[in-house]
Amino acid sequence: MQRVIGGILILTATTGAGYVYCRELKAYLEKMLYLRYIFSLIKGEIAYTHAPLPEIFTEVARRVKKPYRTWLLETARAVEMREESGFARTWSRCVDRYLKPLGLKQEHSILMKEPGTFLGSLEQNTLDHTLQMYLNRVDLEIEKLREGLAAKTRIGSCLGVMSGIFLIVILI
Repeated sequence: MQRVIGGILILTATTGAGYVYCRELKAYLEKMLYLRYIFSLIKGEIAYTHAPLPEIFTEVARRVKKPYRTWLLETARAVEMREESGFARTWSRCVDRYLKPLGLKQEHSILMKEPGTFLGSLEQNTLDHTLQMYLNRVDLEIEKLREGLAAKTRIGSCLGVMSGIFLIVILI
């Protein structure tokens, strides 16, 4: 009887681990989609208001969720105070510091730092075009994540169940 209960517990635990893995993948995709939304808001504010970047970041921060709000507000503050020697350095430092809790992959963290190279230095027409190209790159990354999500979800679920069965067979 104890072996049966132990087997059920092992199977439940490994299936739960597969489920948690799938949920983490979906949450990561949602984070990337929200970051894309934030950059589209920034693009819209730049095109509509032609305001300085700190004002744009502050205005966009009013419309976003908590960790992203802190990031934008602190970036606006750092740009206004001119704490660093250049905008790109300030942007990169703020991305590292305030987006770190999101747990972005290295390639996506680098992708988030990229706007720092062009946001503070281009004129209006070029900036609009460059932001659109950047949003297209983010869309491609999101599409890659979305394509791999279905396969990884299936594999995660199957591996959770199969590893549980494997452990039960070994232990019995």
